[in-house]
Amino acid sequence: MASPYFLFLVLVAAATAYGSELCTDFYSDCCPNLLTIVKRGVIKALQNEPRVGASLLRLHFHDCFVNGCDASILLDDTSSFIGEQTAAANNKSARGFNVIDDIKADVEKQCPEVVSCADILALAARDSVVHLGGPSWEVGLGRRDSTTASRKDANDSIPAPFLSLSALIKNFANQGLSVTDLVALSGAHTIGLAQCRNFLAHIYNDSNVEPSYRKFLQSKCPRSGNDENLEPLDHQTPIHFDNLYFQNLLSKKALLHSDQELFNGSSTDNLVRKYATNTAAFFEDFAKGMVKMSSIKPLTGSKGQIRINCGKVN
Repeated sequence: MASPYFLFLVLVAAATAYGSELCTDFYSDCCPNLLTIVKRGVIKALQNEPRVGASLLRLHFHDCFVNGCDASILLDDTSSFIGEQTAAANNKSARGFNVIDDIKADVEKQCPEVVSCADILALAARDSVVHLGGPSWEVGLGRRDSTTASRKDANDSIPAPFLSLSALIKNFANQGLSVTDLVALSGAHTIGLAQCRNFLAHIYNDSNVEPSYRKFLQSKCPRSGNDENLEPLDHQTPIHFDNLYFQNLLSKKALLHSDQELFNGSSTDNLVRKYATNTAAFFEDFAKGMVKMSSIKPLTGSKGQIRINCGKVN
């Protein structure tokens, strides 16, 4: 197992390579209590509803994959654009907006018009993972917020639960993320829930589903009628960040088709086996992947703006 100091050096190097315009101490002078405020808000929200941790992590992921990490997913529709919240991957499933709004309000009280919604979302995702038992990582800061959003771009960019392995690899490569990043970051599905409509085809049509698990899921999700019913992505520990997701892949107990694609007799099988037996290796690669993902095409300098209200442009 790598030493904590070695892991720290790895993450610092990754942050430097993939987010050279971001820095961890960006708000040290203008909002020195930022990290404390965000962490306090996240813990409060998770104590009230533990599953919101997965929601916050998912919000950050779905934000970054659509034109970079710019809080565009938080923008409500306006007369000039249809935003990302009603895209296929987000409609009636994206959650946690109220948590970000509450944290932003607390931040504004101490540091008005200084901290971006995009940075709050990046910190909240990290703090959620840590509070649920997962790894930590250095979050580069200095993002600014977008002034527009696009449902079309969200539909084109966010990976769907029915994608093949080759399509997943291409989707992540389009964001500058490697195959290792794909497998490690998919481990985020060790927490959270999914709607029946996202895995109906998998449990009724795919052959690589463990029979008793298939039967159980079919009892919860008939072919029609319960599309929005929820099932845990990791049926053993859905609010604890661990490596059981990968163990489930080995047993053909993935909830989503796209997840089981990672262990289906192809190039990513060995990574899945590695993470299923080595939590430390999973945590290390997940942390490095999050540093890279959260640094996708940030708006910095004079680009974008610092939104006062995360749901609308100033």
